[in-house]
Amino acid sequence: MKTTYFVRTYYFFKIDVYEYGFATVIYSDFLTHSVECKIYYVSSKLYLLDEQTEQTSMNSPSSLLENLFSDLPDTSLPIYAKLKQAISLKISSGEWEVNQRVPSEAEVVNALGMSRMTVNRALRELTAEGLLVRHQGLGTFVAKKKSHSALFEVHNIAEEIALRGNKHYSELLVLEPAKATVEEAMTLGGRTNQDIFRSVILHYENDLPIQIEERIVNACLAPDYAKQNFDTNTTNEYLMKVAPMTEGEHLVEAILPNELECQRLQISANEPCLQIKRRTWAGDDIVTVARLLHPGSRFQLFGHFGR
Repeated sequence: MKTTYFVRTYYFFKIDVYEYGFATVIYSDFLTHSVECKIYYVSSKLYLLDEQTEQTSMNSPSSLLENLFSDLPDTSLPIYAKLKQAISLKISSGEWEVNQRVPSEAEVVNALGMSRMTVNRALRELTAEGLLVRHQGLGTFVAKKKSHSALFEVHNIAEEIALRGNKHYSELLVLEPAKATVEEAMTLGGRTNQDIFRSVILHYENDLPIQIEERIVNACLAPDYAKQNFDTNTTNEYLMKVAPMTEGEHLVEAILPNELECQRLQISANEPCLQIKRRTWAGDDIVTVARLLHPGSRFQLFGHFGR
């Protein structure tokens, strides 16, 4: 039997709950009477679970599974990747709301008939990517969206450094042809095993490393990428010539670098870095996906906005 809970406003007192969870309290209905009940507490908001009052509904985790199976994409991707895509769509569309508890692994396994390993991988990767957040003993919830910084231009790093009156040079660490993994294909909007190039370049400003540039490139749109001399030219300069950018997107966030990244950037383990994830298009096709990592003490973003 499906139970739909609704929200009603009351005066509460003597409440002791955590950031996510349930608690038993005594509520007063405008001080006319007191009744013991259960509430659901999310991000400083209290919701009374009341089966009688027909106002704003709260979706239960089990109800979120109703259309999930039909929303699985009809592609050749592995099942866990299909499940990730379906859940990501639910979150991005707002159907699965921020701070809402999502179905457990067992509930998804029972409802969709998938293996526990498949479901575990999908939920684990969505958690690692920041779309979901797990709280021990309480379950998995839709994570709060991180703030995005608006960046309107894609610059050539060599030109930026030159404009500051400094010297740019780079060190090519990796440049190789490859076949796209499942994750790379999803990011490029292509197919698994399509031809790509991978590169890793360390950029310097004067004698200090200022950026690690990790990049995957659609080989169909830039077939001579691996033949370029990126010690003297930048990837941006070449790609803008062969596949001029018509559209781009950025995701900016602060992270702590791993041990290898600290060594390459010559920074301590506890220094935060600014990470920019960038995708650029030429027409309808994604040309390249890049991850740019900068030491926080040596890099800043600046923007000017008109009225």
